[in-house]
Amino acid sequence: MKITGLMINYYFVCKRKLWYNSRNINLEEDNENVQMGKLIDENSYNLETKQIMIEETVNIDFIRHWKVIHEIKKSNKVAKAHEWQLKYYMYVFEQHGINGVKGILEYPELRKTSEVVLTDVDRENIALIQQDICNIIEQDLCPPIVKKGLCKNCSYFEFCYSNEMEEDL
Repeated sequence: MKITGLMINYYFVCKRKLWYNSRNINLEEDNENVQMGKLIDENSYNLETKQIMIEETVNIDFIRHWKVIHEIKKSNKVAKAHEWQLKYYMYVFEQHGINGVKGILEYPELRKTSEVVLTDVDRENIALIQQDICNIIEQDLCPPIVKKGLCKNCSYFEFCYSNEMEEDL
């Protein structure tokens, strides 16, 4: 199974979202937060090396000097997920024989950037994360709801909480 950067991101944000996405249940296309994030990504930098795809698993926002991967995000509310997504991209580059890649996580709206480093421990963790993602995706049943502050702004909110909302009525 090919693990994508988006799967890595969803793994840290919400296991249910990961599971839904693996079944092509994608509710983010009409979400205004997602659309805003795409606009920020598209309009933040005027470079030719934008949106680079590797093996349909890695979709890099842009690269400088073929050794610095930049990932652009709207908000840092799920910074850990963003960091691991970027680490995964760096890992995939290494798997293709491109060593010494650096990562920069950028939040243009917040005017913040941070360098992301891929360590040996991260490489080991990525292998475990990939296996856990496969296990989640292979489950017949959707993982249980884990209530988080992010839920109410998620494009899957009504989908996840529809039974609870009906019970409240």
